[in-house]
Formats: sequence, structure tokens, C-alpha cells
Amino acid sequence: MTPSASPSDLPFVHMIRHGKPLSTWGDSGADPDPGLDEAGWAQAEAAAAGLLSLPVALRPTRVVSSPLRRCRETARPLADRLGVEVVIEPGVAEIPTPTGLSAADRPAWLRNAFGGVWADIPGDRDYADWAAAVAAACARHPGSAVFSHFVAINAAVGAAQGDPKVRQFEPGHASITTFSIVDGRLRLERQGAAAATQVL
Repeated sequence: MTPSASPSDLPFVHMIRHGKPLSTWGDSGADPDPGLDEAGWAQAEAAAAGLLSLPVALRPTRVVSSPLRRCRETARPLADRLGVEVVIEPGVAEIPTPTGLSAADRPAWLRNAFGGVWADIPGDRDYADWAAAVAAACARHPGSAVFSHFVAINAAVGAAQGDPKVRQFEPGHASITTFSIVDGRLRLERQGAAAATQVL
């Protein structure tokens, strides 16, 4: 690889945030693994159309998803159009909640995490290692559209830029962030559309 190589000459991976879910953390009686609401399904269709309208060299040929339902459903329209199965990748799932933390307490824990760096997030694991593992998981899927989550996308963007801060940007539902893959590592090429949305 030479310094003059353009993004279209390099392996790539697109990371897409799931569409709008039926419920979010903090909702009374919220489903712990919600699917998409009507707007979310429309966003999933729009994301598929957007990905398939890219130049041929940047169009995904494989579809990868977090195990969670909102991501699997967002991935489905693209997989159907491509005629491929959705590959489940646990490495791009939602950030793990510390053991014993209640659903009611999780939003405050996340808000606190967003104000700092990965290594300082309180919990029962090394969240800097978790963030690095998200980026590595994405890099294992060149040529793919990877459907994931707000926090995981921030982890990948931070890793690509060598920035330890948790908050990189606020990816909107079904937004598309594109990376090239250089020597097995992510390099940010295009950040997805940002929007103020409740995190789930």
C-alpha cells in the first residue's frame, strides 16, 4: 500500500447504526431486545438503498450484524436485496452493562461514560479493551455492511483516529460511517450523519 492509494483502492467496511427501536432504556416495561418501529423500518430500507447506490467499488457484498434484534432487522432489507444471509458478529454488539447495574441506572452510567475516556468507565471489565475489540471485529469484515450501535460506532471511530475519548459524535439512526482497512486497522473515511437521538 502506498501513501497515494485512494479509499476506493483499499478494503472498506461500512458501519450502520440500527434504525429507530420500538422502545428505549428507561421506558416503563421496555423490551430488553426491541425490534424496529415503523420509522425504523423505513430507515432500514433507506440505508439499504443508500448503500446500493454507492460506486461499485464501495458497495457492500456481505451483511454483518450485532446479535440484537434492532440491528438484525435493520440489516434485513440490504441482505434481502443482495440475496445473502446476515452474519452475526458478537464483537459489534452493544456496550456490556456492568454486572448488577439495573436498567433504570444504565442511562446515567452511559451519560457519565460519554464524558470521559474508555479506560475510566466504571464497571467490571476493561472498556478500553472492549472498544479496541469492536474496531478489530469490524476490520475482520472487509467489503461488508456492519449493523451496530451508537456506542460501538463511537468505539470504532475513536480507534480509527487514535482518540481515547468515548464520545466522538452522535450517529443518527441508520446512519452510515465508512472506514478503509489499512494493515488490518480501521481508518475513518466518512463519518455518518449525526442526530440527537436517545441511545439504545
